[in-house]
This record gives sequence, structure tokens and C-alpha cells, in this order.
Amino acid sequence: MSAALTIDIAGETLQLLPQRALYWPARRMLMIADIHFGKAAAFRARGVPVPHGTTAQNLALIESLLQAHAVEHIVFLGDFLHSRAVQGSASLQAMLQWRAAHAALQLTLVRGNHDAHAGDPPAALRMEVVDEPFRIGPFACCHHPEPRADAYVLAGHVHPVFRLSAGGDSLRLPCFLFGQRCAVLPSFGAFTGGYPVTPKEGERLFVAADDAVFEVPQP
Repeated sequence: MSAALTIDIAGETLQLLPQRALYWPARRMLMIADIHFGKAAAFRARGVPVPHGTTAQNLALIESLLQAHAVEHIVFLGDFLHSRAVQGSASLQAMLQWRAAHAALQLTLVRGNHDAHAGDPPAALRMEVVDEPFRIGPFACCHHPEPRADAYVLAGHVHPVFRLSAGGDSLRLPCFLFGQRCAVLPSFGAFTGGYPVTPKEGERLFVAADDAVFEVPQP
């Protein structure tokens, strides 16, 4: 398994994972933002030729994280389902099969903007579904990255990426962006795109490469 990067936030130790997720060892909790199950299928339904197999890819990536870390609880920070078309689809059947193999795993979804349109996941997935903020310890688990006075916010929604440049070459990588009161996780989904971000004063940016996470020094 590739290397995580450990940071201390709000008095807690967190691990930033190259697989674009966050692990909280003290709570045995994995946090995943913007997985967008069924997005590729929704595009294909509109006649757009996009890759097949993204649901299987997402589930395989989660499976690898469960094998590598002692996870008892997964919190999805919004946009679990991309659209209502996922309900009753082959993607949903694959999710149900995965869920049956992990019956003891606790799952929580913090509703995002796409979840509002797609509807809550079916009861058979046995997920707790809540509105933001979902409070746990010093953190407010949200979809929208809006700072709060009474908690440190962990959110998604933005799909942040950062462009690294060197010697005339450039590479765009998903990233974690940590501010004084709010952090944004990269999109976990295999087919979700990204929005370029530039750190502001006081923010820390960490890019997720294939096998490592590293901080980008700020000028």
C-alpha cells in the first residue's frame, strides 16, 4: 500500500491518503468526498461516449483501503449518487453486492447537492443519511466547504486539483486544501473531473500522487 501523509488538525491526527481519501485512526474512520456513483452511466445514457467500469473501479479502491486500514466507519462527504438514474441500475447492484460483503461496516452519507436530486440511497445499502453538518469530535463533516465558528469543517464539493510545473512540463493532480477553519478533500470518484485551486495565505495544499501525498511549499 502506498504511503499516507500524517497531519495534526484540531488536536487530532489525520492521514491523507494517495487514494484521495482521509483516514482518522483514533476513530477508525475513513472519509470520502464526491464519489458520484453512476456518473459515467448517466453520461452514456445521454449518448456521450465515456468509460465503462467506473463503479467497479471505485468499489475496488474502497476495498483496497479497507484492507490497508482498520476502518469501522466510512463517512461520505456528499454526492454519493450522481443522479436519480442510478436507482435500480447495474451500478446499484454492484454496490449492494459490495455492501453484503461488509455488513458490519458503518456507513454515513452527508447529503450533497447531487444527493438532493438523486434521492437518498436505497434502504438496502443500510446507510445513515444526514444533512450537514455531521458533528463528530472537533469536526463538522459537510459537503459544502463553508467555515463554522464552533468546529473544524471537513468537506468536498469543489473537486480541487493543483497544477505542478517544472522544466516546461506540467501535471494536474488532485489535492487536499487545508485552511484555518476548513479543509476540502479531493474528489474520490473515478470519473469526476477537477477544479484548479490556488492556496490563499495561511492555507496548506497537499497533492495526491499515485503512491504518496506531499505538501506543496507556498512562496
